[in-house]
Amino acid sequence: MKHRIKKILLGLFGGALIVGSLGACSHGGHGWRGDAGSPEARARMVEKVSSRLDLDAAQKQKLAVLADKLQAQRTALRGTGEPREAVRGLFAGARLDQAGAKKLIEEKTTAIQSGSPEVIAAAADFFDNLKPEQQQKVRDFMERGRRWGYRG
Repeated sequence: MKHRIKKILLGLFGGALIVGSLGACSHGGHGWRGDAGSPEARARMVEKVSSRLDLDAAQKQKLAVLADKLQAQRTALRGTGEPREAVRGLFAGARLDQAGAKKLIEEKTTAIQSGSPEVIAAAADFFDNLKPEQQQKVRDFMERGRRWGYRG
């Protein structure tokens, strides 16, 4: 009985993880004009953050590198095709496609594991080269849990 409960909980957790991650990755660019992953959107984000933190040219370049690494990670995590279709396919039959769900989770996990070191290195390079007052602004922003342009 315990083994069955573990399998059910693992299946529910895996399904929730898939649906949540794919939903988060596949939503439209809320709050952005156009595609959130477009070069123009990244450039606007870099400009907005640069102005809020009063970045110099070298710091701005490091932020642009971080934005590019984050976009590459997002693209790798999203994969090819439509993420929602992949999830819908898991529920298309009379039973949940457990093998497909496991494969999808493994693909996403591999994408995260392979791209994360570059993202972490870029984030560290950017943050470590900020002045203490700039680092505090980043901490304050993270504490509020809001986007840079959020009003309300």
